[in-house]
Amino acid sequence: MAADWVLVANPQSGIKALSQDEVVNIYLGRYRHLASGLTAEPIDQAADTPIRARFYRHLVNKNVAEINAYWSRLTFSGKTKPPRVATSSEQALQLVAHTQGALAYIERSQVDARVVVVFEWPE
Repeated sequence: MAADWVLVANPQSGIKALSQDEVVNIYLGRYRHLASGLTAEPIDQAADTPIRARFYRHLVNKNVAEINAYWSRLTFSGKTKPPRVATSSEQALQLVAHTQGALAYIERSQVDARVVVVFEWPE
């Protein structure tokens, strides 16, 4: 059974699908370019949301506190910056719909014509 959440992108991004390694590398700031040449702009959900906790647990087996510590170290070193944080799933959808390189994880039930699914996690 598939997870109840998916990673979505702007339909104009040129991305049809991403591998789990690509998602990890984008969300951990290791690289920020999509295969289409666009700059990847990952969007996180708010830190206190269950979907963010599930996303990072499935993606890299880390909890939100561990991810926050990871980003604190990277930000302090000046190497990269963390993903932009949306205040709600609707804001994440709007950002993806209006930004070609944006990516966001949302509940599967929220997918609509503004976005395309580029990655699904198996349960």
